[in-house]
Amino acid sequence: MRFPPADPTPPTRTATANRPTAGIRWIAWLIAVAALAVFAAWPGQAQGVVAPLDEAAALLQDEANTVSVIETYGPSVVAVHVEVLGRAVDPFEQLREQLPPQFRDFFNLPQPPTGPQRRAGSGSGFVVENGWLVTNYHVVRDALEAGGVALREGASLQVSFPDLDERLDVRVVGANPDVDLALLELLAPERAPRTLPIPLAAEGVRVGQKAIAIGNPFGLASTVTSGIVSAIGRELTSIGRIEVPMIQTDAAINPGNSGGPLLNSRGELIGINTAIVAGVNVGGQAGNVGIGFAVPAELLEQAMPELQSGGLSGLAAASADPTRPRLGVTIFPVAAFPDSVREALNLPDEGLVVRQVAPGSAADAAGIEGPSFNAEVDGESYPAGGDVIVAADGQAVPRAEDLQRIVFAKEAGDAVTLEVWRNGSTRTVEVVLTVPPAE
Repeated sequence: MRFPPADPTPPTRTATANRPTAGIRWIAWLIAVAALAVFAAWPGQAQGVVAPLDEAAALLQDEANTVSVIETYGPSVVAVHVEVLGRAVDPFEQLREQLPPQFRDFFNLPQPPTGPQRRAGSGSGFVVENGWLVTNYHVVRDALEAGGVALREGASLQVSFPDLDERLDVRVVGANPDVDLALLELLAPERAPRTLPIPLAAEGVRVGQKAIAIGNPFGLASTVTSGIVSAIGRELTSIGRIEVPMIQTDAAINPGNSGGPLLNSRGELIGINTAIVAGVNVGGQAGNVGIGFAVPAELLEQAMPELQSGGLSGLAAASADPTRPRLGVTIFPVAAFPDSVREALNLPDEGLVVRQVAPGSAADAAGIEGPSFNAEVDGESYPAGGDVIVAADGQAVPRAEDLQRIVFAKEAGDAVTLEVWRNGSTRTVEVVLTVPPAE
């Protein structure tokens, strides 16, 4: 490379007198290149040395949100421990029965257990306010007396918080089998850690939104999984045999997650994890296949006043209460008939087919009738010629629970007005409800 020749004439004081010469420009260029090299190497690590990663800054926004939700509300999620006394089970019982008496001593089988054996189960729950927690009814059901919320003899019910070594005793205040929910109360709330109640979601659930599940799957406390809301309004039959519009999620839910919260990105409750479509692993245990279901949070909000009042509530509880008034009919929905049968019998589009009327019941006194003959359609026999209840007190009743809600909201002596279809014509029938005699 050749440098430009020097100019022998001294510069004059003109407007261009400060312009650098070519040599000076070349030196300035070298200085600039060196400065850029130093800048590029900043903050000064030697070649081959990697600067430490700022992990907090490197977290993706979604990851940081999940971490924030878990740090805020994870301590509010508990493991629910249930123990009950059950029948002693002899694992060799079948073999004992099959072996002739003279061979039983030869096989030296262990002696069968005596007395009741303690069985244990677990689920999840979460704090809704200080001293009060929510879980699934099916998590605690086996520990409760039939038809109530009192503990069975020999049963125990406890919860454990993530940051507490001891288990705390709780009692069931109220339960609603229809929506599979139970409200628990700490017997010694002063021993529980201070946690934040999990708030209900302020807005409705949307398909595709983020879903975070926290629970106790397979006894692994404080397990966190995340996914999205896969669908809403999935009609599934609950513990109380009432169809509930569930939230479907692909957040991993496994046995033991039942009763735990399903949260949105704000840490708000959108559902209570309840059920899964289970696969089976090599050990024979049910496990997650990406389809889980949660009871919508708004159903908890609706059920809370009755849960706080205590005892069993909902249609399932009312139907088991012998003191509640009844119509005295056995029914099933028109929708249960195949399309070809509905067309052949000219049935209404929806309603409840009366299959049987109890003699002496309120429905019998009002003239409600069951089928008068069986019709054969497509080689099968179907009841026909009887009444179909299509409305009660002006409300359509396509499902049995629709009629039950209306009836169980009344007292003995109240009347319910039914719209009844028979053989193509409709009539209005007033039925005065009565309590059936005790069997």
